[in-house]
Amino acid sequence: MTDTQPAAVPSPTPSPERDPQRAPLLKVTDLVRHFPIKGGGVLRRKVGAVRAVDGISFAVHPGETLGVVGESGCGKSTMGRLVTRLDEPTGGTVEFEGRDITHLGAAAMRPLRRDIQIVFQDPYSSLNPRHTVGTIVGAPFKLQKVATEHGVKRAVQDLLELCGLNPEHYNRYPHEFSGGQRQRIGIARALALKPKMIVADEPVSALDVSIQAQVVNLLDDLQRELGLTYLIIAHDLSVVRHVSDRVAVMYLGKIVEVADRDTLYSRPAHPYTTALLSAVPVPDPRRKERRVGAAPGEGGGRILLTGDVPSPINPPSGCRFRTRCWKAQEICAEQEPLLELLSPGQQVACHFPENQQSPENQVTTP
Repeated sequence: MTDTQPAAVPSPTPSPERDPQRAPLLKVTDLVRHFPIKGGGVLRRKVGAVRAVDGISFAVHPGETLGVVGESGCGKSTMGRLVTRLDEPTGGTVEFEGRDITHLGAAAMRPLRRDIQIVFQDPYSSLNPRHTVGTIVGAPFKLQKVATEHGVKRAVQDLLELCGLNPEHYNRYPHEFSGGQRQRIGIARALALKPKMIVADEPVSALDVSIQAQVVNLLDDLQRELGLTYLIIAHDLSVVRHVSDRVAVMYLGKIVEVADRDTLYSRPAHPYTTALLSAVPVPDPRRKERRVGAAPGEGGGRILLTGDVPSPINPPSGCRFRTRCWKAQEICAEQEPLLELLSPGQQVACHFPENQQSPENQVTTP
């Protein structure tokens, strides 16, 4: 399949059965990443910290896809780099197949690189322009000293064909390909060592809309064929809906809601999730009144959040969303809501998840 071929938007796939007794493939507990801010002068003392990820917990089971959504700056990409150990956590634990990998060194992590790989957001900057496609996709074999049955070149050509590229492009350079083809090269590189899990950091956000569906289809086909587990980071709610079994919503370094795909899109419990869904474009204006995203009786229209996103250097006390929430009360400023089970398959961090109130009656606390 080439970038010029039309591709249908993938239909939702059924969620895999998750056995509560079965150990998750990836387990994250109270993960924290703070970037220090240092003042001027000779001593360069620490004067604050950017709380990019501030205590998140979730699990990903074998064979499933967990989508992570949220607006820019909420900590999604930082979280992806932490779970793949491309960045060092400040606190918390990351477990892969029951093994704590939180603070493993480069040498100890090298064998685990075979099992967990990442696909980067920008296909233009993630590929070395000085190397050919064969060198780029074949690098994991050489770094991990993995022997192939028919040689590295044959293995690379098989990977290119698996990802919808021409095997004869082995000797071409990245600048000779379109954005969609470059992203396929990045996916082929991630698949080289037959990983168990792939973290995809906004894999289609840098691509044309006409190409996005093709790459999403490819990820879906590879999961069925190879039994992959995905952690997909995205800001496009439509993409997440088509590829995810469960969805986690992040806001300012925190996870505010986790739910099965169908539950989250039909019955969002957190006000921030509701506001996000209300912003999804609807092509037919006549259907606008039936959109998810506003309180019952308000016509399901667009929710316009007031105020700016607070700074991660000094986030609000209590609930971090309270300064923009139309349901905020005193307890929201005094006590941080915990991520608790609201209904089967749905967790939410909100003091008033079931209360529905019109945004026009918005109450904010200082």
